Amino acid sequence: MQSPSDSVYPAHWEADVVLRDGGTARIRPITPDDAQRLVSFYEQVSDESKYYRFFAPYPRLSDRDVHRFTHHDYVDRVGLAATVGGEFIATVRYDRIDERGRPAKEPGADQAEVAFLVQDAHQGRGVASALLEHIAAVARERGIRRFAAEVLPANSKMIKVFTDAGYTQQRTFEDGVVRLEFDLEPTEQSMAVMRGREQRAEARSVQRLLAPGAVAVIGTGRAPGGVGRSVLRNLLGSGYPGRVYAVNHAFPEGGTRLAPEGVPGHRSVPEIPEPVDLAVIAVPAAQVPGVVRDCGEHGVRGLVILSSGYAESGPEGRERQRALLHQARSYGMRLIGPNAFGLINTAPEARLNASLAPQMPGAGRIGLFTQSGAIGIALLSGLHRYGPGDGSIAGISTFLSAGNRADLSGNDLLQYWYDDPATDVALLYLESIGDPRKFMRLARRTSAVKPVVVAKGARHTGTAPLGHTVPTVRIPDSTVSALMRQAGVIRVDTVTELIDAGLLLASQPLPGGPRVAILGNSEALALLTYDACLTEGLRPLRPHVLAAAATPADFCTALSAALANGLCDAVVVTAIPWVGEEGAASPGEGADLAAALREAASSAAPAKPVTVVHLAMDALADALAAPPPSAGPAPAPDGPAAPTDAAQAPRTPSDTPGPPPAPLIPVYPAAERAVRSLAQAVRYAKWRRDAADPGRVPEYEDIEEAAAGADIDRLLDGLARHADITRSVPLPAEDAHALLARYGIHVRPAHPAPDPDTAVRAAARLGYPVALKTTAPHLRHRPDLGGVRLDLTGEAELRRAYAELTDFLGKPEELRPVVQPMVPRGVDTVIRAAIDPAAGAVLSFGLAGAPSQLLGDTAHRLIPATDRDVAEQIRSIRTAPLLFGWRGSQPVDTAALEDLLLRVSRLVDDHPEVVGVDLEPVVVAPHGLAVLDATVRLARPPATTDLGPRRMSVY
Repeated sequence: MQSPSDSVYPAHWEADVVLRDGGTARIRPITPDDAQRLVSFYEQVSDESKYYRFFAPYPRLSDRDVHRFTHHDYVDRVGLAATVGGEFIATVRYDRIDERGRPAKEPGADQAEVAFLVQDAHQGRGVASALLEHIAAVARERGIRRFAAEVLPANSKMIKVFTDAGYTQQRTFEDGVVRLEFDLEPTEQSMAVMRGREQRAEARSVQRLLAPGAVAVIGTGRAPGGVGRSVLRNLLGSGYPGRVYAVNHAFPEGGTRLAPEGVPGHRSVPEIPEPVDLAVIAVPAAQVPGVVRDCGEHGVRGLVILSSGYAESGPEGRERQRALLHQARSYGMRLIGPNAFGLINTAPEARLNASLAPQMPGAGRIGLFTQSGAIGIALLSGLHRYGPGDGSIAGISTFLSAGNRADLSGNDLLQYWYDDPATDVALLYLESIGDPRKFMRLARRTSAVKPVVVAKGARHTGTAPLGHTVPTVRIPDSTVSALMRQAGVIRVDTVTELIDAGLLLASQPLPGGPRVAILGNSEALALLTYDACLTEGLRPLRPHVLAAAATPADFCTALSAALANGLCDAVVVTAIPWVGEEGAASPGEGADLAAALREAASSAAPAKPVTVVHLAMDALADALAAPPPSAGPAPAPDGPAAPTDAAQAPRTPSDTPGPPPAPLIPVYPAAERAVRSLAQAVRYAKWRRDAADPGRVPEYEDIEEAAAGADIDRLLDGLARHADITRSVPLPAEDAHALLARYGIHVRPAHPAPDPDTAVRAAARLGYPVALKTTAPHLRHRPDLGGVRLDLTGEAELRRAYAELTDFLGKPEELRPVVQPMVPRGVDTVIRAAIDPAAGAVLSFGLAGAPSQLLGDTAHRLIPATDRDVAEQIRSIRTAPLLFGWRGSQPVDTAALEDLLLRVSRLVDDHPEVVGVDLEPVVVAPHGLAVLDATVRLARPPATTDLGPRRMSVY
């Protein structure tokens, strides 16, 4: 059954994976060169595990066994190994079998027998589960649809691997053996199992970096100064409770003790007598490979590489970075950097500052990730200014600045923050997104339990910054923003907005709606706030203006009344300095007013967000940013954010048992900043409420999915004879229309009319009235250029229109005229679906012509789209009123339009070979719609996608 081309080593099956305990392993096909590795691996497996594998005592492998287990055709017989440090820790293999369970010799066999063997020292790490995901993907690629496995009843661990995978399976017991058979087609349950394992493993790998038991700083100078010595000083100054070691090859033999830090110093990591969990590397790039090797052999779990000279320095540096990543992963280590700024964990039991930040930030509720070290410094500094110290409004839970982020990225932090009880809001500054599909998936899931705020640099250059090796995103930044909004991400434009949004979201409950009460002692500032609310799409109430000399008690009374008002969802307090009776500023006015506002806010039931705008009242800002009196580290506004039903409701302080703590209240020096942050919270809260009912992907009885798949295979085979089908190839119109018809999408016929007589005969077959239009590329979809004639009711009109077109626009062979039946008048729209290699499948909608082409008025949704997604999509464009009866016109059939969008989404989602669909124009009438033209593009799908087995990205 094998073919010569299939026997080539399948390099695309290689993958790095994160295991259950947070360590990593490499999965790759087994080759004949692995004979000695296999023998060594087998010698380290216990007799019990060998018995479970072979159902009999099997102390050693014979030469014939070794040959059989290392020689594969990669079609009917495949073996994969999980390796750490280049050595096998587990293997899996399948052999294709026929219906009688014998080796398959005839084409068409779609079942295989699968067997695992895991070294005892690595059992319980999730190695077998990861191998099962990958061997199943390989089998599907080779046409195998079903696995069979025979397991001894006592081998409960392996039985659990199969039963927990989520595949549809059958289980029988015969002759003392459990036989399991399961389909390999991914199910909703199997995908959920895989995603859950991925989240737990990647979160654990981050947690191991953030809470190490011992840290070695490699490249610590013998004299004060330098990067390594700075990191050592920051680490010790943070109050880190674990063991700390300094490493420098120039230290004396036998070790030393650095003064004045009192830290033990060693010449190399292997000389450290105890285990090391985290190594911070600050040596020249040329010395890094040797250091990484020492760390790997010593069992170090994670690396922070501050050294530069990698991908940011050019092609040679990029290759050096790839080699570094491969080396670190070969030892099962996670890597931050290179060219990193470091990481911080403010948890009391960790107190880790393994970064270049000279000051340990205060503990709080904000998680912070940046790719740029400079932006990291700016964000830490800005947050410190807003509220220094533990428990302040600007305190952080974790911080990581990944530099070139060859390995650890924002996706890993989202996995960690998802169920981290110490983090209430995730702030990310991104210059590139290495795996946009995965980012959107993780961001959507995390946003369902806590806010995710993103500021993205390099939005308009079209290229990633130096050092970032990422897929090219072909879609514009506006589309990326729309997809982020669909995923619940709060997209901001500047670092200042990132901080502003984080302060409000980390300290306030989510608003229940857009109604905003405004109160304060300045009418002018209140009106500025009112205008800002209208600009941001909020619904401000009439401002309540207090006297200029209003006291803190007056503010407290007014705020309490506003919060008790059932017609308001949030309150903005505005304040300017006031003067006493003798013209002097009241002493302690800031602290007194802060206490009054906190008193009113803490007594509100239900809780509502409160934000403050001040002018020249720095004392008020300082008092509100500081921890409330007698408060420790900032309490969670709603307790731990658990991925349960609690995620469906906005956060409220009432979730925390006991008396409510005095709240932290964000303060802004400008009304626009406060209102913009509040508006972002309002939109996010609405998304959270809507996410509780995300809609559904409907089932259609008239969709012929299997027949469409057969058509696509046949068409690709035909196209392969004269085109590169790894790239997008357009289908002939007849084939495209037939494929669309399989999904209930019917394109109106268009008959070529190379001359007037042919046009007349076509019109006679179709029946008058007809339309005559050109299909030349330079005139296609351009009715403004005069290439379309409508409502031609007879032969004479048709001949006259034909003559006009050819006289004014060119010869028939240039214009390519066609005749189509007339359809009811309506609104011309355009529907597109395309697969971006980085962002994934995207469904787009807009009005045809200038609105979408000139103004960019197009709405985008990720595929698969739900009925709720498409309903919101057609209503989100600026020209949507034209669909709903603008200025007395008759509303069009939006239900039919939504149905068409869902069918296009289903087609692209069901068949990854469909990489592009264009329907233009789609005329939507008051009753029904008509698709007048369509193109479909096909390509062979990539071997691996985000829907495949979990694997670590390679940047």
